[in-house]
Amino acid sequence: MIKTIIAGFGFAAKVFHLPHLVHSDKYEVVGIISRSGSSKDHRDVSNVPVYATVEEALSKSEATLYIITTPSDMHYDMLKQCILAGKDVLVEKPAFLTVEEGRELIQLTENSESVVSVHQNRRWDGDFLTIQKLLKEEMLGDWKVLESRFDRFRPVVRNRWREQPGIGSGILYDLGSHLIDQALVLFGEPDALYAEIVIQRENGQTDDGFLIVLHYGQKRVYLRSSSFINSAYPRFELHGSKGSFVKYGLDKQEPQLADSTFYQGKEREVGTLYREETKEVTIETGGYDHFFSLLADSLSSREPVVSLEEALRVTKYIELARTSSEEGRLIKKEEWLKW
Repeated sequence: MIKTIIAGFGFAAKVFHLPHLVHSDKYEVVGIISRSGSSKDHRDVSNVPVYATVEEALSKSEATLYIITTPSDMHYDMLKQCILAGKDVLVEKPAFLTVEEGRELIQLTENSESVVSVHQNRRWDGDFLTIQKLLKEEMLGDWKVLESRFDRFRPVVRNRWREQPGIGSGILYDLGSHLIDQALVLFGEPDALYAEIVIQRENGQTDDGFLIVLHYGQKRVYLRSSSFINSAYPRFELHGSKGSFVKYGLDKQEPQLADSTFYQGKEREVGTLYREETKEVTIETGGYDHFFSLLADSLSSREPVVSLEEALRVTKYIELARTSSEEGRLIKKEEWLKW
């Protein structure tokens, strides 16, 4: 079994990581890194050692895999320490916050025995897997427009690190990392980018909405997020020369994991395919658990599931989006190739 330490013990650790680790016969959680100094609030790890810092864990534990789920501004330092210690790592997105940080970590990894994967779990959302299938089978002919939204209704600023000022906070790093990564997986690098990033909430100090438009010749990908959507909305719209596909609502895996029902059976979802006839399409079964199977295999093959190079692309487009929004202009590929 892979002896594993979880760094950080908040929502991401408890919902997106721990359920898969404890339901797998490939992992053994042997420690927690937590500033609160306690893991007793979760029965699955109530008896494991709790370390105050990553330095303490590295010096005292025999764990070979470190899973970093701390606030984003802590990822770079923790990753660097683990890589220098030769440990394997799974790090939450965004893996780092600047292109400069990413390039340094990639260089360190090339000179290390570490295998570092990035937790881009929404590549295994059922609706995203369905979009991939529809494109592969050319069910909509030549695709023309993809609209991908991740909206919430959170009109009041809350006291949580993602909504407080500081690098790594805000909705673009949080949800934009997922949407940008999915677009790059589907279509590769675009020809041009335009973005609008906004702060709309009263007393808001971090971005709480964005629109990013990726140009692929005459085709367009629209990535959106807002904190003021309190109604049903399409999570995906895919339009092509033969018709359209629309899927409402977010993938169900997160709420199922949060209330511990995920391993009791995965809820089936449907989307709608509009061609000559309108019909329901069964959404592919999502697979966050599959990610952890791939992760275990990657530690044998020594090839990451989602690489730091892929994470670097996402961070690059976040930086480009901020530049586009601040300067109010389209940025073309030939310009960012100089970065």
